Amino acid sequence: MVNPRNAYGEALLELGKKHKNLVVLDADLSKSTKTIMFAKKYPKRFFEMGIAEANMITTAAGLASCGKLPFVSTFAVFATGRVYDQIRMDIAYSNANVKIFATHGGISVGKDGVSHQMIEDIALMRVLPNMTVIAPSDATQTGKIVHLMAEKRGPMYARVGRADAPLIYEKNDLNDIKIGKGMTVKDGSDITFITCGTMVEPALEAHKTLSKQGIKARVIDMHTIKPLDEKLVIK
Repeated sequence: MVNPRNAYGEALLELGKKHKNLVVLDADLSKSTKTIMFAKKYPKRFFEMGIAEANMITTAAGLASCGKLPFVSTFAVFATGRVYDQIRMDIAYSNANVKIFATHGGISVGKDGVSHQMIEDIALMRVLPNMTVIAPSDATQTGKIVHLMAEKRGPMYARVGRADAPLIYEKNDLNDIKIGKGMTVKDGSDITFITCGTMVEPALEAHKTLSKQGIKARVIDMHTIKPLDEKLVIK
């Protein structure tokens, strides 16, 4: 069991060494989002924006316009719903090279309730122009995707859950991973599960259960929700 949030923090450290223009912004939640790792290593390239998420998004867009590579983090509920207008105008329509990486997505925050359970973020982000939307399924994939986000230009939104999660992949399994291309985790010919994020692991459990009943289930990890791998869906 490894937490994808830790993989995000570690990936930022590696990218910070490689990309001198990379900056990280957080909204008073760096210990939870794990951007605190970057803050300690590169304090002059870390911006603690306080509980002012709208200002954080607009500041990130400004930094991008000056040639910086901003990664913006907070909980999914604050990273999208609270700042939708700023994302829409300053990042999406402006096609700004800003990477929004949200944690505590979906119902993973548990007893914190509806004020923190963000189940609409994927729907909100995927309808915005120029926006790429990603939901990694484990820590290994999270680290790899953060690197891909840094290399690919344009607005991006990625989200992970709060809790520790089983490792689905080894590093070598992801040598060919690409943004916009789904992955066949298990092959089968009777039924297909197309899933993403925290739901990939339950789909793999369903694969095991069905296989005992003689049902061959295919499991697709559709980590990129936009652009959707339509060819794989049709197949």
